[in-house]
Formats: sequence, C-alpha cells, structure tokens
Amino acid sequence: MPDKALVLGGGGPVGGAWLTGMLAGLTEAGVDLDAADVLIGTSAGAVFGARLRCGTPAAELYERQLSGVDAVRLPVTARQTARFLWAALGSRDPERSIARLGRTALRARTGPESDVFDTVGRLLGEARDWPERELRITAVDARTGQVAAFGARSGVKLLEAVAASCAVPLVWPPVTVAGRRWMDGGSRSTANLQLAHGSRRILAIVPIPRAVGPHPSAADQAGRLTQDGARVVLLSPDQNARRAMGRNMADTARGRAAARAGYEQALRVVAEVADTWGH
Repeated sequence: MPDKALVLGGGGPVGGAWLTGMLAGLTEAGVDLDAADVLIGTSAGAVFGARLRCGTPAAELYERQLSGVDAVRLPVTARQTARFLWAALGSRDPERSIARLGRTALRARTGPESDVFDTVGRLLGEARDWPERELRITAVDARTGQVAAFGARSGVKLLEAVAASCAVPLVWPPVTVAGRRWMDGGSRSTANLQLAHGSRRILAIVPIPRAVGPHPSAADQAGRLTQDGARVVLLSPDQNARRAMGRNMADTARGRAAARAGYEQALRVVAEVADTWGH
C-alpha cells in the first residue's frame, strides 16, 4: 500500500500555470514532492506531473510559465463552449452525462489528432519514457465514459497517455491510443482523486475543483478518502489566485499572473501541507 500520493488536477493553460507556481512554491519551502510513492495526473496535471516525475525541477516548470515558453493557445470558440455545456449538462445522471459528452466529442468537427500530439509533445519536452517511480495518467474512454489510469505497464507510450488525458472535448478530437478513442481525463472528474484510494497521505493540487456536469467534486472525493482513513490535503485556488486567473482557463494572457499567484499561495499553505505530508 503506497504511503504518499500526489494528485495533480486539470485546469487548462491558466490552471496549469497556477499549478506550476504551487509546485515551485511548495518545493522551495521545503516540501519534498519527490517523496510521493505515486503521482496521479489529469490533463494539465498529467503534463506537469509527467515532467516532474521525469526529473524536471518544479522551479524550471514555474520559470517556463513566467517566460511564456510553455504557453498554450487552445482554439476555444463560444460555439464550442456552448456545445460542451449542452452536452455535459444534458442529464443529471453522471453516466448519461458523460456518454452524451463522449458522443458529442466523437461527432465534433475539430482538427486532426496530430494537433493534440504535437502540442502535448512540445510541452513534455524531453520527457518521453515512463519514469521509474509510479506515474498514473488519467483519460476517459469517449465511447464508454469510463476512466482509465495509464501507467508504465499499460503498453502505451508516455506521450500517448498524456495526449489522451489532454484531449479537451469539442476543442480537440478524442485521440486514438491502443485502438480506443480517449478524451480529457478531467471530463468527469477534474482530479480523479478516487484513484488515490489506499494511500495513507494524499496531497491534491487541483486548479478546478469541480467538473462540469453531475459529477463528484474534488472535495467530495477527498471527503470519501478521509472517511476511509486517509489524511488528505486538498489545495485549490484561493481568492487571490482566482482573481489572477480570471474565468477563462484558456486565456494565455493570464498565465504569468496565475503562476505567480500559485507560488504565493503555496507559501501561505506550506505549514498545512507539511503537517500531513512532512518535509
């Protein structure tokens, strides 16, 4: 049974920037994130979790956000947003909701799958091989709506797993990996905290604490883990960070401010984290 699980949630380019600031701030304050027995990454959390696990220092990920090197422009239109909301909010039943979103994503006219792989490949940099220490990358099967957690023994490449986790429905096409079509791992849970079940200490850094639609929030999932005996620290953007991030998680102009806000927030919560996670 793993002792420590580090869970990094999704949140688009802006949420990802905040996430890197949090990682850098906590690390600088003495929190040993490398002590995680397992790292679970979803969408933006999959990108930066993979890089972190493959040896890129958190400070470097943060600096790349401040410099704009890792800025990503998502081609999100008002029409796409409306269709996404229509699909995700069309039912109060979680299974029907995700099935509807998957069908809509599969039918949508978007760019080629290569756009996803090219963008994610650039963000991953030299991180191409699965790390030795356990890394789980989440994605949602667009046909069944089920969540999968890819790992080193899944028979897929790291790039394939992360691309699947980042394939935002209706913005990018579901990507084909291992003969199946996959969409963003945050489509039904922005952090997939349920996958940390069994870990004794869990640190979850979640840019967007609730998915769109009738799905459990990160707080709901953290509560269940706590009831099962785990010690959980759930970190989401505070008021200052939310102000810096704005409401459009695809607005790359907010990236630098979001990263700084994450860094500053990390310094304010380090005592809470250290109490559960240790140094």
